Amino acid sequence: MTGLKQKLAAGDRATGVLLRLPAVGLVELAGVAGLDFVLLDCEHGPADTEQLQHHLNAADAHGLATLVRVGSAEPALILRALDLGAQGVVVPHVDTADQAKAVVAAARYPPLGDRGFANYTRAARFGSRSPAGYLEHAAATTLVIPMLETARACENAAEILAVPGVDAVMPGPADLAVSMSALDDPGRVASAIAAAGAEAGQAGKPVLRIVGDPAAARETGSRFIVYNLTQVLLDALRGLRL
Repeated sequence: MTGLKQKLAAGDRATGVLLRLPAVGLVELAGVAGLDFVLLDCEHGPADTEQLQHHLNAADAHGLATLVRVGSAEPALILRALDLGAQGVVVPHVDTADQAKAVVAAARYPPLGDRGFANYTRAARFGSRSPAGYLEHAAATTLVIPMLETARACENAAEILAVPGVDAVMPGPADLAVSMSALDDPGRVASAIAAAGAEAGQAGKPVLRIVGDPAAARETGSRFIVYNLTQVLLDALRGLRL
């Protein structure tokens, strides 16, 4: 299986779904559907680390890459998600390059970061990898994706993307709209996201865009797409009414 980080580095498309735990069956369904990854929501979903491990197990069994949206930039939350075997973290509310550097420090081993090292974790295959082999694997596969959820974050997108160890960014349109007092002005939100996307293009890094349907995915022009499965399912159920 080609890793998600390698797929993105090669310029390929990657499509996934955002799942709010607990949803092990939906993880399996995403794998059967042939998607590339799942984004497991530990910010707004009712998740704990034991539930998260079950979801990671299911994803691995079906060849799915896993990203975890942690509840905050707290280093312990980032450490646990990665030690459990997630291929990357999506970190909310990163407004500045300094905040992005702190996220990288929590997610990366030296020399890029200062993440605590243990070779007996699930990510290290319970010690079956050599320490050097595991460090090499982690460097090659771990994705660090800050979320841009304020106008300030979008304005600082170039500086955030320039932080060594940041692989991509993800705009958060809902929080962005609230922070900009633009719930009734989607054009302002779209403009802020487009400006951040342009900076990502200049930096040669992908933008993870959350969408509700394939038409919206095509409109973004992004090659890194995650569907809001809650919205997809709600729209599908509404379509069943006679």
